Amino acid sequence: MKRTAIVLCALIAAGAVAQEKTNDQATEEGRQKNTRFAVDAALTARVHTALLNDVGLNTLRRINVDSDNGMVTLKGVVDSQETRNRAAEVTRRVRGVTEVKNELRVKGG
Repeated sequence: MKRTAIVLCALIAAGAVAQEKTNDQATEEGRQKNTRFAVDAALTARVHTALLNDVGLNTLRRINVDSDNGMVTLKGVVDSQETRNRAAEVTRRVRGVTEVKNELRVKGG
């Protein structure tokens, strides 16, 4: 009976350690997600700033910028194919951008 109690206590303790590890893992995963979210948000802000500072892109409020792990997606409607191409080029030059997905549409096109 004493041996059964010791084994039972050992199993309960092992379960508690396993649960703690799971909580630690969940915390680390949460930190990683938060860090990635912050990095993506900073990249989006840098792209917005670059587009805003480019004289030919005063249509910024019609351009939506989404970032995901270095890939930037541009969405919205612009006035010309030239503006569409220029927005993609300006975005490519921003530090941290690894790929540009240009989903901008030309008004009337």
